[in-house]
Amino acid sequence: MKEYEKSVIPLIESNIDNFTNVEKTIAYFFINNRDKMDFSAKEVSARLFVSEAALSRFAKKIGFPGYREFIFQYQKTFTEGKEIVEDYIKEALNTYEELLGKSYNLIDSRQIKRITQLFSAKKRIYIYGMGSSGLAAQEFKMRFMRMGLDVESITDTHLLAMNSVRINSDCVVLGITISGATKEVLTAMEKAKEKSAVTILITSKKNSAFKDLFDEVVLVSVKKNLEYGNIISPQFPVLLIIDILYASYIREDRKKREEAYDATVYAIFDRNT
Repeated sequence: MKEYEKSVIPLIESNIDNFTNVEKTIAYFFINNRDKMDFSAKEVSARLFVSEAALSRFAKKIGFPGYREFIFQYQKTFTEGKEIVEDYIKEALNTYEELLGKSYNLIDSRQIKRITQLFSAKKRIYIYGMGSSGLAAQEFKMRFMRMGLDVESITDTHLLAMNSVRINSDCVVLGITISGATKEVLTAMEKAKEKSAVTILITSKKNSAFKDLFDEVVLVSVKKNLEYGNIISPQFPVLLIIDILYASYIREDRKKREEAYDATVYAIFDRNT
């Protein structure tokens, strides 16, 4: 297993909005610095043109008694010694890292572009999923609805069957089944295909039959027993794909899509005022 070291950088980043302009100058210095140097209060204050008192206030704002205690922790970034991390924490972190690496190798940028172009070309998108895949389907809906798309997530067995009457050639039906064996989702997608809808399957199982059944098959990374959620959430690989599709969709027409997103923000704000 890999060794992990504690870093104060995430702690600094999480407090950015709480800092004064002077404290932000200090924060960005420590966030961006990659060199081991003299971090004494005298040296750093001279380098940044701030007072030593400002360094102390900065350290206290992120939870340290003073600058000396902060810099003691910060300097650990530059030492070879690693803080001992419990095995269960390492296992979770290593699982995420493994799935990220596998996802990188599975992603087909041309396929991603084809799919996002289909989102633009069709009038409605249906997302099918059950269980944890259903939760990912709901996340998909929320993300893309903010972009102005007509998206609906369907996660109930009976609704999957009934929805077939609404499907036509103007629809995209995207099904999520990590196991590749969720019969309700696969059956509903086959019916959608029969009605000339574009069908996209997100799964971790490479099955030659899927290529004949559906228009696009997007493979996600997998680890043994991931679907049981006994280490990390089984949604994680699917959420990665959603993020990549989302980023690709915005990139196609950034100005228009950011305006659509802003419009939903204003709509929510108006409702709450």
